[in-house]
Amino acid sequence: MTKQTIRDPKVVIIGAGMTGILLAIELERMGIKDITLLEKKNDLGGTWRENTYPGVACDIPAHMYTYSFAPNPEWSHRFAHGNEIHTYFKRVSDEYRVTPKIHFNEAVTEASYQNGKWTTKTSKGETYISDFLISATGILHHPAKPNIPGLDSFKGKCFHTAEWDHSVPLEGKRIGVIGTGSTAAQVIPEMIKVGKKVSVFQRTPQWIVKVPDTVYTEEDKKKWRKEPNILKRFHKWYTFAVEQTFSKAVIGKKIPHLLMSFLCKRNLRTSIKDPVLRQKLTPNYRVGCKRVIVNSTFYDAIQKPNADLVTEGIERITENGVITKDGKLHELDVLILATGFHPFNFMRPMNLTGENGISIETVWKKKVQAYRSLFIPHFPNFVLMLGPNTPIGNFSVIAMSEVQTKYVLKIIEDWRKGKFDAIDAKEEALQRFAAYLKKGMAGTVWLGGCQSWYLDPDGDPAMWPYTWSRWEKEMKTPDYQDFHLITT
Repeated sequence: MTKQTIRDPKVVIIGAGMTGILLAIELERMGIKDITLLEKKNDLGGTWRENTYPGVACDIPAHMYTYSFAPNPEWSHRFAHGNEIHTYFKRVSDEYRVTPKIHFNEAVTEASYQNGKWTTKTSKGETYISDFLISATGILHHPAKPNIPGLDSFKGKCFHTAEWDHSVPLEGKRIGVIGTGSTAAQVIPEMIKVGKKVSVFQRTPQWIVKVPDTVYTEEDKKKWRKEPNILKRFHKWYTFAVEQTFSKAVIGKKIPHLLMSFLCKRNLRTSIKDPVLRQKLTPNYRVGCKRVIVNSTFYDAIQKPNADLVTEGIERITENGVITKDGKLHELDVLILATGFHPFNFMRPMNLTGENGISIETVWKKKVQAYRSLFIPHFPNFVLMLGPNTPIGNFSVIAMSEVQTKYVLKIIEDWRKGKFDAIDAKEEALQRFAAYLKKGMAGTVWLGGCQSWYLDPDGDPAMWPYTWSRWEKEMKTPDYQDFHLITT
C-alpha cells in the first residue's frame, strides 16, 4: 500500500490529563490529524488540576516525572509541587498544539460501537463519530468518601482533599484529618503549621521512607536550560534507581526488599522519639504491602504539641466533631477527608457499550480486567489507558503511559495500512493474561497482610507483579494471535 492510500482514522480521546496529552502528541507525530479530546472540566491536567490541597507534590523525582521528549529545567524541588506539574502539562500541551484540540466542560455520557464506528455523546448534547475511542481518564479521579455514620451531620466545614475548599480559613482552627496515606502525609504537616489543634484519625499506620526534597537553585535551572542533556541523564538515573529499589522490592526481590524495609524501619526508629507514639505508628504488615510513602515532613509534624494521633476507631460523627469508640468526642471546626479514590471506576460512570450492545457493566460485573491492561473483549477499537494491572510499584505513571502509547500506536498504524478494520482482545487471551498475572502475584508484598487500594474486591492486587524491564519487553510488539482481527 502506498503512502497516499494509508487511512487516516478519526480518534476520540476521553480526558485531557497527562495520558490524553501524550496520546494527542504521538498521534499527530504519526500524521494523524483528526484528533478530538473530550475533557469534563474547564482545564487540562487531570489529577494535577484536581488536587490543590496544601503540600500537594509528586512522590516520584521530578526529573523522572516528565515526558521523555520534554525535559523540564524549571522544577524547584526534587519532588515537584502540584502547581508546577500542572504548569508543565499546560506548557507541553500548548507547545505541541494539543490545547486547541481539547473540548472543555464536555463530559462523555455514553459511547457505543456499531458498524465499525464509535459514537460518543457528551454532556453538551454533541455527538462524535470515530474509528478509535481511547479512554485516558486515569486511575485516581473519583474521590472515595468514608462510610461513617453521621458524616452529613457535621456542622463545621468538611471536604475531601481532592475537592479542597480554599475559602475555608484554617488558621487557629481545630482540624481533623481522616486518613494517613500518601495525600494525608503531605497535607497533615501543612495543617499542623496553621491549626490550633490537629487530630489525625489513623486506622492503619504506613511505612514511610525519607528522601530529602532537594531545593533547586536558579543557578541549577540556568545550567539545565543551557544543557538539557543533563536532564535526560537525570531521567535515566532516577528511572534506573527506582526500578532497582522500590519496583523490585514490592514484587518480592529479596535484596531490594531488605533494603527498603531497613530504610523504612530506620526512619521510624530515628525520627519518632516517644516509644508510645512510635508503637502507634508501626505497621503490622510487610513494607510495600501498601504503597510506600515517600515523605520527609510527616514524622516531624506529628510530634508537634498541637498534633494528636488518634488510633481509636471512629464510632460516628456528630455536628460537633468525631466520637471514637472509647466514647471520647474530638471537637472540630474543620474535617478533612484524606480517604483516597475509587481505583476501579476508570471511565465509568459513562455508559459504554460494545458490539451487539454489550455493556461494560455486564463485562466487568464479576471482575475488572483488560488484556495487557488495555483491551477489553467485545469492545473493538476501544483502548483503556492505564487499565487494571498497569500500576508498577512506585514507578512514574508517565513512563507507563509512554510504553502503552507506543503499543497502541503500532496497532493503529497497522489499521491505517489496512491489515484490519477493527480489533479486540480474545476472551481466552484475557484469561491467559489474568492467569499469568495471578501466578506472578504469589511472591509479591501486596499479599503481605494489609488492606490497600491495590486490591480489587476479590482481594487480588490490580498491579503488575513482574519487573519493569519485563513489562517493557512484553509491550514492545502486539501479539496478534491474542486478538480478533475484523475486516469488513
